[in-house]
Amino acid sequence: MKVAAARYRIGMAPDFEAFAEHQRRLLMDAAAAGAEVAVLPEYLALELAATFDAEVRGDTLASFAAIQRYRGDWLALFSGLARDTGMTIVAGSFLLDLGDGRYRNRSDVFAPAGGCDWQDKLQLTAFEKATGVIVPGDALKVFDLGPVRAGVAICYDIEFPLPVRAQWNAGARLLLVPSCTDTEAGATRVRVGCLARALENRCFVAQSVTAGDAPWTPVLDANTGRAAIIAPMDVGFPADGLLAETGDDGNWAVADIDVDALDAARGMAQVANDLDWPGQQRPALARAVASPLR
Repeated sequence: MKVAAARYRIGMAPDFEAFAEHQRRLLMDAAAAGAEVAVLPEYLALELAATFDAEVRGDTLASFAAIQRYRGDWLALFSGLARDTGMTIVAGSFLLDLGDGRYRNRSDVFAPAGGCDWQDKLQLTAFEKATGVIVPGDALKVFDLGPVRAGVAICYDIEFPLPVRAQWNAGARLLLVPSCTDTEAGATRVRVGCLARALENRCFVAQSVTAGDAPWTPVLDANTGRAAIIAPMDVGFPADGLLAETGDDGNWAVADIDVDALDAARGMAQVANDLDWPGQQRPALARAVASPLR
C-alpha cells in the first residue's frame, strides 16, 4: 500500500470554492503518485477562517464559530474527492461545534466507496485547554483500509503510548497522524512521538504537518515540521526509520508500506518491542523503591 502525508502550506483562500479547488489539485497529485491513502494536517479547516473578515479571522473563538457553516460542504468535498481519486483521505481536522458551545478537534476519514468515520483528539495541548471551549474526545477507533487496519492519532495524541497501544492491540499496523506545530520544539516532540510509537509497536506511521506563516490567524500563524512516512528502526527498514520525508518545499512524503514485511523480517530483528511490551508490566516493576547506596 502506498501512503502519502502532506506538508501543507497554509493559504488564504477567498472562498470555499477556492479552498476546494486547492484540495482537489493537491489530492490529485497524491493520487497521481500512486497513493492509496492520503493524510492532511491538523486544523486544516481553520484555513477557511480566511474567507471571513479580519475581525472574525483574527479572533480564535470567532473563527471556530464561523467555520461551522462549511461543515456540510466539507463533508461533501472530501467524500467526493475520496471517490474521484480512489484514495482513503484523512482530512486533517475540523473544530466541530457539539451544539453547546464546546468543540472537538475531529479528524474525518473518507473511504473511496463512500464511507466516512472520524477520530476525535483525545489529549489537549495547553493552547487547546486555554481556549476554554475545546474538549477531549471519548472514543478510540481503528479503521480497515483495504488490507491494512489503521488508527488516527491527532498531533499531541501520538506522544501518549497507551491509547496507541490499544489501537495496536485492536489490529492497527498503520498510524495516521495529522499534526500542527508552531515551534521547532513542538515539531520535535511530535516527530519523536511518531518514531517512538513506530518502534514500540513495530508499525508504520504517516505524519502530516502544516507549513508556512499565516499572520492573519492566531491559530495557524506559524507552522513547523516536515511530513514523513516512518517505519520501525530495525533490520529490513531504514536505520533512521524514515521511508520518506519532505524537504522544506515539498508537498507530499510518499512511500510504500508492507505490513506483511513487519512479520517477515521479524526473524532477523534485533528487538521485539511490540511482543516484549508485557515485560514492563510485571508486578515487581509497578513501583520503584528507594535503595540507599552503601
